[in-house]
Amino acid sequence: MSIQKNSDRKHLELKLPHMPWFVQQFIDYKRPDLSPSTLLEYIRDYESFFGWLRAEGLSAAGNNAGLTLMDLEVLHMDSIVGYRLYLTTRAEGTNTRVTVSRKLSALRSLFHYLSQIAEDENFYPLLKRNIMAKVEIKRIHKPKDTAAKLKGKILEEEELLEFVGYIYEGYGRDVENNKQAYYSFQLNRERDACIASLILNSGLRVSEVVNLNVDDLDVNNKLLYVTRKGNNDETFKTPVYFREQSKDDLLLYLSLRTTRYKTPKREKALFITLPNGQQEGKRMTKRAIQEMIIKYAKRFGKPYLTVHKLRHSFATDYYLQNDIYKTKEQLGHASTETTEVYAHLTDKTMSEAIEKRMES
Repeated sequence: MSIQKNSDRKHLELKLPHMPWFVQQFIDYKRPDLSPSTLLEYIRDYESFFGWLRAEGLSAAGNNAGLTLMDLEVLHMDSIVGYRLYLTTRAEGTNTRVTVSRKLSALRSLFHYLSQIAEDENFYPLLKRNIMAKVEIKRIHKPKDTAAKLKGKILEEEELLEFVGYIYEGYGRDVENNKQAYYSFQLNRERDACIASLILNSGLRVSEVVNLNVDDLDVNNKLLYVTRKGNNDETFKTPVYFREQSKDDLLLYLSLRTTRYKTPKREKALFITLPNGQQEGKRMTKRAIQEMIIKYAKRFGKPYLTVHKLRHSFATDYYLQNDIYKTKEQLGHASTETTEVYAHLTDKTMSEAIEKRMES
C-alpha cells in the first residue's frame, strides 16, 4: 500500500464517525471504486457544506453527525446559491472556480446516491427530492484553457537540463554566503538534483516519487515500478521508463543514500531525508519535495515553477517526439482528454520551429 494512501485511509476512518449515517453508507458504497484520497476529499467537502448549513440555521443539528435526510430534502435552490456565494466570497479565503466546481460535484454525487441508489426498508429512495439535480456544474478544465495558463510557466528545451545543472552547482554559488542554506545544499544537492531529473525525464507525479522504494528501480533497463494514481489494486505496480539523462543522477544518489542519510536497512524508501537532530534517515514527504523544488525554482528565475509543472515540462517535451497515446500511457492519464493539454501547449513551439526552419 502506498504511503499516501495509508495516511489518507487513517484520516478517513477518523473523520467518518463524525459524519451522518447516510454519508457513512455512501462512502462504503464508493470504497471499491475510489481511492482513500478521493474519499477523504469528499468528506472534507461534506464537512464544509454541513458546517455551513448549521451556521445558517438550515439544520438544527448540534454537530455534523446529527444532520438528517430531511435537512437535505427541504433545501431550496436559494440555499445552494447561498452556499456557492459563501465558497467564493468568504472572508477566510476564497475558493477557485475549480475548487467550487469540485465541492458541488461531491454534493451531487452524494445526493444522486441518496435519491437514485440507496433504499429504505420499504424499497423507497432515502431522499425523495434531489435539489442538486437542478444545479448545473460547468466544465472548468478545458485542455486549451489549461495550456494557456501553463505557457511561460514550465521548462522548455534546454531549460530541462539547465535546471538540473543549477541544482548541482548554481544554487550553491547563489547561497554560499548563507551558512545554513549552503550546508543544506551541500548535504542534499545530489538527492535534490536526482529527484528533479527523474521527474523531468519520466513525468512522474510527486506522490509517485514519494512512494518509490529502492526495489522499484531497475537502473540498467531505465525502468521504475510505480503505484499509479487511481489504481485501486495496491499490489500492482505499473512499469514506467525514464530517459538516459536520469541514469547517472540516480547512480550518484544511490551511492550516497545509505551513508549520507544514515538510512537503516529496514527503510525501503528510495528518497531519504535526515531531519535535524535525528539519528536515522526516513522517507521524504510530499510537502518536502514540493517545497524543495519551489526553493530552487525561485533562485533559478522561474518563480511559477512547481513540482507538478516539472511533470508538465516533461510531458510537453515528450509529446513533441511521440503521439498522444504514448504520452497518455507514460503519464498514467485515465483518458486522452487530459493529455490534449500538451497538444495545445506545443502549438506555439511548433509554430516557432517552422519560423526557425524558414529563417535558416
